Amino acid sequence: MTVHFVGAGPGAADLLTLRAVTLLQAADVCLYAGTYLDEVLSHCRPDARLVDTQHLTLDEITDHLVRAHADGLEVVRLCSGDPSLYSAVHEQARRLDAAGVSWDVTPGVPAYAAAAALVGAELTVPRVAQSVVLTRTQARSTAMPSGEKLSAFAATGATLVLHLAITRTRELAAELATHYGADCPVVVVASATQPRELVLRGTLADIAAQVEAARLRRAAVILVGPALAPDVRGGESFLYAADRERPARRSPDETRAPDAS
Repeated sequence: MTVHFVGAGPGAADLLTLRAVTLLQAADVCLYAGTYLDEVLSHCRPDARLVDTQHLTLDEITDHLVRAHADGLEVVRLCSGDPSLYSAVHEQARRLDAAGVSWDVTPGVPAYAAAAALVGAELTVPRVAQSVVLTRTQARSTAMPSGEKLSAFAATGATLVLHLAITRTRELAAELATHYGADCPVVVVASATQPRELVLRGTLADIAAQVEAARLRRAAVILVGPALAPDVRGGESFLYAADRERPARRSPDETRAPDAS
């Protein structure tokens, strides 16, 4: 048996990979964080054991995983969004390795991608922004590495994605305005793809007031950068340029599958 870390996406039951759904349907035990994954849990069997981990330590979570594995049960550990971002997969996998338990990872739709989709934004508009910085800020959370300063990221002018930062929107907007300008577009999406979804559009000058008026405290992502302007006008992608040299087109006979005989 293998412990499966599965990306639950932003919360909608139909925004999972086919592999994720298959694993959830086969799971005897499913560990998940909090209640906002209720829709995703609908893919589990009625007799599956569901364990809410929001009040558990990593060691307690690991105990559940190891015991279920020892009992020969199929185990899924749901991670919000995609497991590659702020999921604690590293810490849990290290513990599973020490216990001799095999594990694998199934990716999911990250929150920032769901947020961008909701407003129809491409985060890498040619000649406007070609890099995306995924980061967070520190409040009551794990310390940031000394070299990962928000000001350093902002100085690049890249599209900035802030996780776990909604309670500090006002001070962060003021800091970022010194690099992007107060009129820089901002998108805030809370509870993306869920019934209580909320989308706020503004600038670094006014987004804090909107966030405070909406009383947002959690489950929100902040996107900052010129690529987010509703009327953004960038360049043309070289890949699709009319004057780009391309290989000669193959004839229909050349592209047809080879004869199996």
